Amino acid sequence: MAERGIEVDHSTVHRCAIKMLPVLEKAFRRHKRAVGRSWRVDETYITIKGKWKYLYRAVDKAGHTVDFLLRAHRDKAAAQRYFEKSIDQNGEPETITIDKSGSNLGALEALNAQRDTPIKIRQNKYLNNIIEQDHRAIERRTRSMPGFKTFRCTRIVLGGIELMHMIKKGQMKGTGQTAAEQFYSLIK
Repeated sequence: MAERGIEVDHSTVHRCAIKMLPVLEKAFRRHKRAVGRSWRVDETYITIKGKWKYLYRAVDKAGHTVDFLLRAHRDKAAAQRYFEKSIDQNGEPETITIDKSGSNLGALEALNAQRDTPIKIRQNKYLNNIIEQDHRAIERRTRSMPGFKTFRCTRIVLGGIELMHMIKKGQMKGTGQTAAEQFYSLIK
């Protein structure tokens, strides 16, 4: 905007982002490519007003983002909500690899109790290296920010960061376009 001679306050950009990012994320979900059937799931923490909140994330075997969900607590209920949301939007996986987290294991066992064909659960921290490396892109973006103040705004901004990360990884249907062209196609 400054290159075009327009002065815009950072709070104006923030308010615009808070309104537009959910719309863009919804548009992206319609154009998202299918993910693999072997998922790696982990959570990382995000600080909001000095308190830890948990960002549940999953990638498939190829490193494509399956889904993400920001939760206030790291417990069985939060993990179960994350798994239900991910399965609803991406289909049922064959295998889920988790670290030694008891809440993730409990949530998956509760989900398997309700299913005819159970999801295979693997607990191995070394098989989760791909998700740990994928966390870096999100942490790199959030580390440079001054800090999150509200849970709602954090959830929306993280959705935008994840959206751009998925576009850069080539998870949007339609080939031969740059990341910027793919982003602009969501607006149309």
